[in-house]
Amino acid sequence: MLEILKAVVYGIVEGITEWLPVSSTGHMILLEELMPMDVSQEFWNMFLVVVQLGAILAVVLLFWGKIFPFRVTRRKQVRLDWDIMNLWGKILVACIPAGIVGVLFDDWLEEHLYNFWVVAVMLIAVGLIFIVVENRNRGMKPIIRTTEELDYRVALLIGLFQLAAAVFPGTSRSGATIIGALMVGVSRTVAAEFTFYLAIPVMFGASLLKLVKFGLAFTGMELGILVTGMAVSFVVSIVVIRFLMGYIKRHDFKVFGWYRIVLGAVVLLYFGVIAGMA
Repeated sequence: MLEILKAVVYGIVEGITEWLPVSSTGHMILLEELMPMDVSQEFWNMFLVVVQLGAILAVVLLFWGKIFPFRVTRRKQVRLDWDIMNLWGKILVACIPAGIVGVLFDDWLEEHLYNFWVVAVMLIAVGLIFIVVENRNRGMKPIIRTTEELDYRVALLIGLFQLAAAVFPGTSRSGATIIGALMVGVSRTVAAEFTFYLAIPVMFGASLLKLVKFGLAFTGMELGILVTGMAVSFVVSIVVIRFLMGYIKRHDFKVFGWYRIVLGAVVLLYFGVIAGMA
């Protein structure tokens, strides 16, 4: 029961931080330092990624009308929406860089970079970039105001920024893609929305890769932990996505930049002291 309660906490943290540009993986790694689960290292490595599926399903539910390309006409005929298919083409192009690196270097990155030092440094660095970019963009009108105006070149550029998050935990996948989008003239609303869309193939692919590596030989407790974490992250994500889409219509992202800097400094101080005492 204690591990199930921990899964609830992890699901809450995942549901909040997956969509806010503050690094969900970074927060989960830090939470594991403070409240470790009594599970194998192999299960934990899989859980850290697959729990995000619950959050991704929230995106599918909330944006179904914008991402599902098949339409049923009044004559009960199925019609393909080519505008949505074009959007999926851009999404897939943007996912290519991170997908290649994830398949080829997943184990190496996990072994060498998934630690609190890297997380803390990237929290601070990306926080500073958020503040600089938002200050630079102050008073500027975005060039791209709808997802339809995104072209394949811009989509690929955003995908290259997403690559940073695939390599360095603590960067934040949503944070990296939003920064990239803002730097090339995309509005905050479109930047956030396209970031949500990018998460669908990226997280489904990453989760499938982890499940294949782990296998399907779950114990009853492991299955309970995984399902609980996913279910909680799904519910929390629905609330957070709606909040974020409303928030950015009136505010910029600098508050998240300051949050990242403060959290990164606390992490360096706290875990640095522990490492020094060890």
